[in-house]
Amino acid sequence: MQEVSKGPRKIIACATVAEELRLMGVAEDELLELEFGLHVYPEKLRDTLQEQIDAVPGDGDIILGYGLCSNAAVGLTSQSHRLIIPWVDDCIALFLGSRKEHLRRLQEEPGTYFLTKGWIKAAELPINDYMRMVEKYGPEKALRVIKVMMANYKRVVLINTGNYKLDEFRAAARSMADALELNYEEIPGSNRMLRTMLDGDWNSEYVVVEPGEETTLSMFLQG
Repeated sequence: MQEVSKGPRKIIACATVAEELRLMGVAEDELLELEFGLHVYPEKLRDTLQEQIDAVPGDGDIILGYGLCSNAAVGLTSQSHRLIIPWVDDCIALFLGSRKEHLRRLQEEPGTYFLTKGWIKAAELPINDYMRMVEKYGPEKALRVIKVMMANYKRVVLINTGNYKLDEFRAAARSMADALELNYEEIPGSNRMLRTMLDGDWNSEYVVVEPGEETTLSMFLQG
């Protein structure tokens, strides 16, 4: 059954998703941005999400600009708010418009490192590790090490969500691909899923948890 928004909302999102939401017109007083680095520690991310959920006053809906994110979204609850969570593995699906499109792109080439403006600005990218290793070990050894770290990746893909000019971020993405000796591609993104999230059109692509209920892994393994 399709869910619809009941009124006021608060959006808690990682920095990469928050970047896109601002460009789509979301007001700052509706949006709470969490640092991207929390993804590295799923349990810490879960704890931080729960703390922020608990701190939201009133009884409006809380939308999470996250997916399952290494199970960080499992075990969340609110006594007074509905929780709305996109049914996706991570935020890349949000930038591509659907979980289905994300899976299609991965089937096309499993070894894909996706980038968006938000990822380039907020994430700790492999190119940063590489540059630190260059300073410490020199370019040849640094390249050998980073190739081992990135052995499963074949290409860097920049997603054009259409929300901003790509020039500056294209240069950064190309630089990363060239330095790591990976193929470089650009693909069109889509605001479709972010738009349905903002419009309160919470269909089967969303996990909707009523007050007092707790998110479970099975909710994200439907279908």
